[in-house]
Amino acid sequence: MSLDTVATKPHERLAAALADDMAAVNDMIRARMASEHAPRIPEVTAHLVEAGGKRLRPMLTLAAARLCGYDGPYHVHLAATVEFIHTATLLHDDVVDESDQRRGRPTANLLWDNQSSVLVGDYLFSRSFQLMVETGSLRVLDILANASATIAEGEVLQLTAAADLATTEEIYFKVVRGKTAALFSAAMQVGGVIADAGEDKVKALFAYGDALGISFQIVDDLLDYGGKDAIGKNVGDDFRERKLTLPVIRAIAAGDADERTFWKRTIGKGQQDDGDLDRAMSILARHGAMRSTRDTALEWAEKAKAALVPIPDHDLKSMLIDLADYVVERIS
Repeated sequence: MSLDTVATKPHERLAAALADDMAAVNDMIRARMASEHAPRIPEVTAHLVEAGGKRLRPMLTLAAARLCGYDGPYHVHLAATVEFIHTATLLHDDVVDESDQRRGRPTANLLWDNQSSVLVGDYLFSRSFQLMVETGSLRVLDILANASATIAEGEVLQLTAAADLATTEEIYFKVVRGKTAALFSAAMQVGGVIADAGEDKVKALFAYGDALGISFQIVDDLLDYGGKDAIGKNVGDDFRERKLTLPVIRAIAAGDADERTFWKRTIGKGQQDDGDLDRAMSILARHGAMRSTRDTALEWAEKAKAALVPIPDHDLKSMLIDLADYVVERIS
């Protein structure tokens, strides 16, 4: 039976093609999230890790390594590292955002408490660095350490930009590059590095991950205002949390005085009433902000596909190209 028969979506085909590697990654994740002295650590971690996420980031690392002909064991370590870093950031994000739902399930901070989420996130960061060191590659350590710092920097920048109506598209993209694209690009890059790929291939993998991550986050921000793939997301969370995402930034820039007063009240001051979300969505539609933002996501998806030109033809390369298209197709 062909992969296309059993899996229709690009990430599902990628998962089927990397099934053996992903099984090894899952085994390593379960082994390394164990704790002899603090049983809450595997309890909290398992709640999120086993929640049925796409595991997209670790698959990117595995795919990049395989694309570059790697046949050693350490791509598994790196894929587990990437997933631990991602899971740690999710645990911390849910505390910062005071979220109560993640992937359609209650968040760890709701089921346990904020302290557990923060400290288990710290534990996973520490575990991720142990895994990096085991590869014996100083460059891999450098790439993932820088990515971890960039992610934190992006989150702090988002925190300071939130509710500030002066936030520009330039600042928005700095946030996105930090909190999302940094791990996508690092996940791809270390796959090439561990495989000893040439510098042109490593740069191509990085560029693909960077563009894919930006497109992915733009689409996520669009889905917050409605979309066919909004599973596990509460429509309007970004509005309620007063986050200045790209469609809102564009609507504010195009708005009249009355609309600006609305944004100042709801986003700037956080004074939100029943019906405000509907009005916000109406304003976004009036200025074509959703459509123009989708066009921007498409542009980044095209950049991701173009970045893979230096990579030789391969089934996995075709799946990564399809994945870039699928990321944007999630929007209704």
